[in-house]
Amino acid sequence: MALKATIFKANVDISDLDRHYYGSHTLTLARHPSENDGRMMLRLFAWCLYASERLEFTRGLSSGEEPEIWQHHDHGSPELWIELGLPDEKRLKKAVSQASNVVLFTYQSRAAAVWKQQNLGKLAQLKNLTIWHATDEQLSQLAALAQRNMSLQVTLQEGVIWLSDGSNNIEIELELWQKAV
Repeated sequence: MALKATIFKANVDISDLDRHYYGSHTLTLARHPSENDGRMMLRLFAWCLYASERLEFTRGLSSGEEPEIWQHHDHGSPELWIELGLPDEKRLKKAVSQASNVVLFTYQSRAAAVWKQQNLGKLAQLKNLTIWHATDEQLSQLAALAQRNMSLQVTLQEGVIWLSDGSNNIEIELELWQKAV
């Protein structure tokens, strides 16, 4: 019998002072059986960084054709494509050919350092690709906030992100490995 996804609910209040975006969202996340709390919370964190009314989670790990998160133009083509992990160059080239903006969140610092050394030079030619890195410590901090029912307050200003669940407060500033031009 196949393991089922675990469902998490998150009420998120976002104040993005850089983009002047303010919103309250009720989100449902399905944590895949092979996914840990840190990775799931990084997905939620990525969603918060690029939050909008049209941004949505996809089938993610259950589908090789879709990113973790995306947003579509009114005419249907992908506008924003958000990936997590250490994908190969071919997958990222496919993403940048389909979407106006592609964002990658890397994690697992040791493996990510090797991936960065092998791929960053080749990926520099992909002008609509932004790459962020979350350190192992940051991933642990995010994982500590994971609860089946969460209420989070998120504030973004000048590249610093503050998250609070009422009891715990964390501050995260991701490493920018590549910025879209």
